Amino acid sequence: MASDLLSIAASGARAARGALDVTAQNIANASSDGYVRRSLRIEEVSASGGAGRIGDISLSGARIAEIRRNADSFLQGEVRRTSGDLQRANVELSGLRNIESAVEQSGVFSSAVEFEAALQQLASDPVDPSRRAAVIAEASTLADKFNIAASSFDAVGDGLRFEADAQVSDANVVGAELARVNLRLTRAGSGSSDRAALLDQRDQMLERLAGFSSLTTSFASDGTVAVSLGSNPPRSFVQGGTAGTLTSSVAADGTLSFDVDGQEMQPGSGSLAGASLALTELASTRGRLDTIAAGLADAVNNAQMAGVDLDGAQGQPIFAGTTAGTLRVVMTEGGGIATAPAGAGAGSRDDANLDALRQSLAGLDPAQKLSGLLFDVSSKVAGRDVTQGALETIASSARVSLEAQSGVDLDQEAANLIRFQQAFQASGRAMQTASEIFDTLLGIGR
Repeated sequence: MASDLLSIAASGARAARGALDVTAQNIANASSDGYVRRSLRIEEVSASGGAGRIGDISLSGARIAEIRRNADSFLQGEVRRTSGDLQRANVELSGLRNIESAVEQSGVFSSAVEFEAALQQLASDPVDPSRRAAVIAEASTLADKFNIAASSFDAVGDGLRFEADAQVSDANVVGAELARVNLRLTRAGSGSSDRAALLDQRDQMLERLAGFSSLTTSFASDGTVAVSLGSNPPRSFVQGGTAGTLTSSVAADGTLSFDVDGQEMQPGSGSLAGASLALTELASTRGRLDTIAAGLADAVNNAQMAGVDLDGAQGQPIFAGTTAGTLRVVMTEGGGIATAPAGAGAGSRDDANLDALRQSLAGLDPAQKLSGLLFDVSSKVAGRDVTQGALETIASSARVSLEAQSGVDLDQEAANLIRFQQAFQASGRAMQTASEIFDTLLGIGR
């Protein structure tokens, strides 16, 4: 009996010591990112009949059956999903704000207004050289403003593509590391602390990947995970110890597309989806700006060709270029403005052709189109801002729920320290009692 009591007490001490170690690990990692609280499952050691036992009564003690991670797969999936949606909204909103700033800060709208105003002032005295020079100056300023807006759009696009390229590289690094974790998980023993740490790493990497693109995951019984990226359809990215390669390519309009091992992938959510959406909006806005610039140049140049300049010669183009980035003024002298109709003599005060030019611009109304362009972008920024705020709240709630379940509560761990310490001391006392009983029996035998 004393021998059995000693082994039983020793097993209890070992179990209590393991519980103390796990509790200490929880406390030490209370502030560690991605750490999931551990707990133990202690079970009775099964005993079979044998010499000195009565019937099938189990007198074999306790052991640590499993080190559990307090992680809920549903809550983890929700954190990945909501954080991916939030990252998509963050990147898209940032891109839209930069597009809005590019239009606003270029001053192209106010310059278009000033150019039309200069033409109106010229109508009051079509032969005044200073007013003619003012029209050329305002035309040059307007072309410069279009160029500035186009250059700013280029900078916005370059920034979005640069960040997307960096994230593609990061996703490939995370995928390769996740494949290595899968291999290590296949070799880790069930219930080991190493396995728990590997599972923490796995979950952290899955959350990082979800920040780039939507994920589809499939977990095996050994803890390994198969990951597919994107949607409609998802593309296999990590299978066991093998990771695929995510790549990006740039279209002629500056938008991005993504492939996994040569198969087209739609990100669905995450920062890559946000960059793709922002670049699509940028391409659309850039196209509208180019259309306005080209329409302005055509309206002015066509009117010029229909009239005569101050010397009585046929009017020549004021603008060259077909896009906002290439628009420029090619007329250097104000005398070249064709204010008079065809057939008028040199120095004519007949402003019929100038009136036709102004009417052509009024029909095109570039200032109104530029105002509408800015309004549309600003409206999208306002709408996405509301969406981003809602997604931020949802993502925060999902994370709070997960942390409540998997985070370390120091008060609870302090209580566990006391409980397991008392269990360890009680097992120690039981071993001491067993030793005393054994000594007493030996003394009786003498």
